[in-house]
Amino acid sequence: MPTESPECIDRHPSVSLASQIIGSSDDLKRRSSRLGGMMSERTTRSLQQAAGPGAGAESGGRGWTLAVVCVATFMLLLDLTVVNVALPDIRQAFDASFTSLQWVLDAYALGLAAVLLTAGSLADRLGRKRVFNFGFVVFLLASLACGLANDAVVLSVARGVQGLGGAVLFAIGPALIGQEYRGKDRGAAFGVFGGVVGLSIAFGPLIGGALTDGLSWRWIFLVNVPVGLIALAVSLLRMRESREESAPAVDWWGLVLFSGALTLLVLGLLRGEADGWDSAPIVAMFVGSALLLAVFGVVERRLGARAMLQLSLFRNVTFNGVSAVTLLCAAATMSAIFLLVSYVQNVLAFSPWETGLRFLPLTLTLFVAAAVAGSLTTRVPQRLLVGASLTLIAIGLVLVSLIGPDTSWTALLPSMLGIGLGMGLFNPPRASLSIAVVEPSKAGMASGISETFQQVGVAIGIAGFGAAFQSRVTDLFTESGVGRQLGPTAHEFGEAVAAGGGAEAVSRAPRELAPALDEAARTAFVDGLTDVMLICAAVAAVGAVVGFAFIRTRDLHESARMDAPDDGSRLTGAGGAKETESTEVPAEHSTSHGQVPTGGAL
Repeated sequence: MPTESPECIDRHPSVSLASQIIGSSDDLKRRSSRLGGMMSERTTRSLQQAAGPGAGAESGGRGWTLAVVCVATFMLLLDLTVVNVALPDIRQAFDASFTSLQWVLDAYALGLAAVLLTAGSLADRLGRKRVFNFGFVVFLLASLACGLANDAVVLSVARGVQGLGGAVLFAIGPALIGQEYRGKDRGAAFGVFGGVVGLSIAFGPLIGGALTDGLSWRWIFLVNVPVGLIALAVSLLRMRESREESAPAVDWWGLVLFSGALTLLVLGLLRGEADGWDSAPIVAMFVGSALLLAVFGVVERRLGARAMLQLSLFRNVTFNGVSAVTLLCAAATMSAIFLLVSYVQNVLAFSPWETGLRFLPLTLTLFVAAAVAGSLTTRVPQRLLVGASLTLIAIGLVLVSLIGPDTSWTALLPSMLGIGLGMGLFNPPRASLSIAVVEPSKAGMASGISETFQQVGVAIGIAGFGAAFQSRVTDLFTESGVGRQLGPTAHEFGEAVAAGGGAEAVSRAPRELAPALDEAARTAFVDGLTDVMLICAAVAAVGAVVGFAFIRTRDLHESARMDAPDDGSRLTGAGGAKETESTEVPAEHSTSHGQVPTGGAL
């Protein structure tokens, strides 16, 4: 890392507190020598990287980096939800079957989940900017192919490729932000990023409805192209490159094994409800995924430092805590949002555009909360932010029980505010913590595994809670008075209600039964929804407990601990004494991982 004169460093506004504490590269070497060899060369390089871009390169482009990452993330997450709105038009355009339409959705989710860790690991080795831009090109070309598709098969294949490109963007984005920002600036940057993540999900129905109704379903894909080309140009011109120093060779065995295992796992979760959880293909997928993961663990252990995933991370309590909370939050919130959107559209009979407008309270609350959380990440212990955010989400999900068969959409407002506050507070610390547990050179790998847990959580939540919702609604309708009158056909009618087709099914029923069927369908849908939301709330509550108990400042890498507020966990030594402001580090405080406690100036 090139050294600069103090005068030059002072002119860089982005120099963080870490660079002021550490000083120049020569000063750092003298300090390392004075510690008697306690700090390894690897640790020294990590602390140099913690000084931020201003200490060794121009940092004027970091705002552009944040903008490009946010635009890319908004587009790729928007495509998770926006397609649901356009499915009726796609079905009509291609005369597609339900199975074909399901693959339009599943192919993207499958591609997005399969290569997240792979992309992050490759980025650390080959260059984050280079791999990010490659993924951007793949995403844009696949978006163009989706918009020009002439049948459902071509659209599904293009969606799968689009998901692969999106996975690269999603995995590397937080690492790019982390390399450019430090201290309070990093918290603010991740606040913006967290807000964009939430907005992209909440705005899906609104934007999808506007494009589908105003132009064509094809424009939900084609709109990515001009916007993405501008963002790609900015990335090529203004984004700074970074990679791991002395990177080992690419772990090809690891890439293939882990991607294959994730592909089988997510595919099994996505298709389990339709094909039967105990069917031979689904069981084979889960068994195959487990076997590949086992082989992957053996391979990674043998490769050691050359592995794409550092298995030693799983000995880090905070890494495990953040990963578990990420999975639980994604499972609870994403499935809840999908079901709530279905309720507003199919029970309250609002159009996609009208549905999006009515979700604005959640959207705006989420964005404001994310901005506030970004500024709090360096002031408030992050375990408190994470635990409080999941608590708010759990409360919001419980408040869904305020709705009834005949209530208006405003009955959802308390729930929307709780969920929006919780999601907004959660996303910034989650993204920040995901890269704070490793040295900066491993940020891509850490970000990739964090996003993998999130996408697996989404798949588990939608599959598991979706199946529970369908089963509950079907049973409630079958057990109703009018359901008993229908006899054997009641089960099929109940499944249609759960899928959002209750109004269409009622319209085909005998006229004299229509009012009773409509009332029973609405009641079954609402009661099933509130029952499942209570289960989601319980999952979020478990996530809150995990967040409070298993996220600790002392587990973060030293480059991140310098800016983290003390949460009372910075304990060292057998006696459990807290770290103090000292220029000496006792020998017994060193660890086998080359890290030393940091409490003030070194």
